Amino acid sequence: MTVSDSRGSSAPAAPQSTTIGADLLASVVVFLVALPLCMGIALASGLPPTAGIVTGIIGGIIVGFLAGSPLQVSGPAAGLAVLVYELVQSYGVEMLGTIVLFAGLLQLAAGVFKLGQWFRAVSPAVIYGMLAGIGILIFAAQFHVMLDGKPIGTGIQNLVGIPRAIIDAVQAGDSRLTAGEVGVLTIASIFAWASLAPKSLKVIPAPLVGVVVGMIAAAVFNLDSIKYVSVPENFWSTLIFPTPTTVGRFFSDYHMMIGAAAIAFIASAETLLCATAVDQMHSGPRTKYDRELSAQGIGNAICGALGALPMTGVIVRSGANVEAGAKTRASAILHGVWLLLFASLLPWTLTYIPLSSLAAVLVYTGYKLAYPKIVPTLLKYGNAKVFIYAATIIMIVSTDLLKGVLTGVVLSLARVLYALSRLDIETKEIPGTNRIDMHLSGTATVVGLPKLAQALEALPQGSEVTIHIEDVDYIDHSCLDLLANWEKQHKSTGGNLTIEWHQLAQKYHRRHKTASADAA
Repeated sequence: MTVSDSRGSSAPAAPQSTTIGADLLASVVVFLVALPLCMGIALASGLPPTAGIVTGIIGGIIVGFLAGSPLQVSGPAAGLAVLVYELVQSYGVEMLGTIVLFAGLLQLAAGVFKLGQWFRAVSPAVIYGMLAGIGILIFAAQFHVMLDGKPIGTGIQNLVGIPRAIIDAVQAGDSRLTAGEVGVLTIASIFAWASLAPKSLKVIPAPLVGVVVGMIAAAVFNLDSIKYVSVPENFWSTLIFPTPTTVGRFFSDYHMMIGAAAIAFIASAETLLCATAVDQMHSGPRTKYDRELSAQGIGNAICGALGALPMTGVIVRSGANVEAGAKTRASAILHGVWLLLFASLLPWTLTYIPLSSLAAVLVYTGYKLAYPKIVPTLLKYGNAKVFIYAATIIMIVSTDLLKGVLTGVVLSLARVLYALSRLDIETKEIPGTNRIDMHLSGTATVVGLPKLAQALEALPQGSEVTIHIEDVDYIDHSCLDLLANWEKQHKSTGGNLTIEWHQLAQKYHRRHKTASADAA
């Protein structure tokens, strides 16, 4: 039997036993990657670590079964941690579940109404800028947690306050310094494992190695003065379910509705961008975007109903899944099963993890997100993309996540409008002759008509004018009509106009390539 890949070629189907074995191994790898990240992102969001693990369970078992991207792995994401933290600080933990519930319902509705492809229209410059801005915010906030402290306030305040926090910890020489040393050891272990570990052992994720090293150091040196992860006796007791009261409060405060819409938009954009990246990593079935969006909506609605963190498709876990050899959605589902078993049987082990060690994992994650490695790629598409990327980051760090993303989207739309309205006109007189060459480039629409009319009216009467339109992407009826009328008027003065009218007509009927490229 043969199966066809997305390019239409055929390849022998893998034996079922091989597929099961590959998925089983990949699920264990993803579980090991997901466990510290689920807990760390929950703490960065202002929630207990159990809330992140619950989201990981739902993202694995339920969303993994329903997903339109079979090899993508869903769970709590750093990309939402800052927004969730702001919502928790503003409205309390008891309202988060309700907000996430309605965010999930919005995603589900978007999937049902086939809006999945529209979320892909968000400019990559905005998405990457959003992730980099979030990375800076997470780095700045979690650096203080790594010193057994708390975030100071806004992103700028946290970032500027890092040197002062280090100086205070060193001068005091108390538990803050000890916690910071455990955090630095954790980060050093992550970097060392990622760069020096033998290829055969790379299957063990570096963040897990860092946390284990931090746990061992704390145990060996009997570091009782630092803070450790707190886990309730009943793992599921931290769940806060929506109530009629919280639902009524949600509908009475439009700020909460905006928060739910922001979670839905950002989670959807990040998920579908991740799905596109995962498709490039393998040759199996391609993503069904509307199905994936609906699955994410169902998953987030359930997370909201249980008072857990919102989820997205996550590139770190998804990449680990593909690299570990996953063949089907079974790997994502099984990783959720392992999280469930861990939460049910071994939650007490979490109390041995230094809080500074988990914070260090997020400091490392924030650094990886913020590192501007995407800039050379964006430069290939023009300086405007880099400007949008940088503006998004600056607005996120200086104001908040929603304003930053909206700024990026508005700038992207402005760039598209500029591309649709840009008309460059260059006029050259041929010395010693009565001839004038006029070169048009860009897009000749009603927006550029006054500029074109002014350039035509400035030409000398009786001149021999040749208009070159090979660099024009599109011309609309208003500009065609202007050229036709000006030609009649110019001929009446003894002049002449040379232009390829047939070619112009073809450009009039042609779809605008620039608009479609920018929309993608």
